[in-house]
Amino acid sequence: MSQPIDTLIQCRWLITMDSKRRVLEHHSIAVKDGKITAIVPNSEAEDLYQANECIKLEQHIALPGLVNTHGHLAMSLLRGYADDYPLHDWLNDHIWPAEGKFVSHEFVADGARLAMAEMIRGGTTAFSDNYFFPEAVAEVCAEVGMRGSLYSPILNFPTAWGSGPEETIAKSCKLIEQYQEHALVNIGFGPHAPYTVSNEAFSEIAKQEAKYQCGIMVHLQETQKEVDDSIEQYGQRPTERLQSLGVMNERTQCVHMTAVSDEDISILQASKSHVVHCPESNLKLASGFCPTEKLRQAGVNVSLGTDGAASNNDLDMLSEMRTASMLAKAVDNNASALNAMDSLAMATIDGAKALNIDSYTGSLEVGKAADITTVELSALNALPMYDPVSYLVYTNCSHQVSDVWVSGERLLAAGLLQTIDEQALRDNAIEWQSKISAD
Repeated sequence: MSQPIDTLIQCRWLITMDSKRRVLEHHSIAVKDGKITAIVPNSEAEDLYQANECIKLEQHIALPGLVNTHGHLAMSLLRGYADDYPLHDWLNDHIWPAEGKFVSHEFVADGARLAMAEMIRGGTTAFSDNYFFPEAVAEVCAEVGMRGSLYSPILNFPTAWGSGPEETIAKSCKLIEQYQEHALVNIGFGPHAPYTVSNEAFSEIAKQEAKYQCGIMVHLQETQKEVDDSIEQYGQRPTERLQSLGVMNERTQCVHMTAVSDEDISILQASKSHVVHCPESNLKLASGFCPTEKLRQAGVNVSLGTDGAASNNDLDMLSEMRTASMLAKAVDNNASALNAMDSLAMATIDGAKALNIDSYTGSLEVGKAADITTVELSALNALPMYDPVSYLVYTNCSHQVSDVWVSGERLLAAGLLQTIDEQALRDNAIEWQSKISAD
């Protein structure tokens, strides 16, 4: 007798990103209670399963939902606000003053919803966010149905979210406890950077993180200037300083890492910390080049992130994969560096590892959550099709994402958002543009 399931998804190609990185043809994914119960040939699927809904995507690639391991979602409302400035001028003279005027719970919720819509339409199912009012982002995650790993911002000076480290660490701990059992949301600590957080604050963060084992996200060695200033002030590179303060561990995400020495790599290896590569943001802000191939060859887990839309200016993970691969080849002077499959891994299973969610997402495997993205293949730029992985990475195809599921819930169906009112979203974004432009 056939087994009852919720959904049967049939595709032309299926990229599992499992330990064998299998690429299957003409296979189906059986989904029940939000999880993958089987992956079987299409020819057998309808005899084996009685589905409430059978979705035949015969000209599509199915792959794990993409994992964007670094962003500032609400900054989507500042997309294009201050372009073509170097990092510190961009932050100090433009972004931080604008945030001081406009950031609020409402701003963050509205910006997060806009960012989630963009990410879903680009095939992303899980993301990392580091921004003020993480509770607002958590609320939108539950509303939209998207996975969010939210790292609450901690800085030495007052912000819209708190008076300083003492208050923001306490608020972070409260949120961590509140969301410990949530199906979609994880909360961790997000100390902004070594140059904006004191030793005392880092030590307290390390103490609390050890208690909750919730993860730390920190912008680290984003520029050579940051490294030089740290050596002058502390007599240590930023990685050495954070290692001595107990910040570096297997749940720590080191974002950017463009100025990397052999000493840094040794610390990353010993601590098992992760590196989050944001190639397009790094290029746009002229921050430097992360040596992804050297890090990966040293056994460091490297994942992929877009950064915020104010410094990218999009949240397109498929585009980010292409940029990452091409940049790695140029930096390493090696055309084989960061091949297509490795780039896709950075955006899926390696991203899930960085966020400590790989036990239930990041690959298409029996028992894992049905976090699935499909890409349509009938467009001219998809022909001929020799290698679906190469196609995803090296061809501009994010506009061909057709369907997205998170825990078996369909968030995008044939290119249409299912849990977000797109017209209301457009109207809201234009309202914010008017407010910010009028300032």
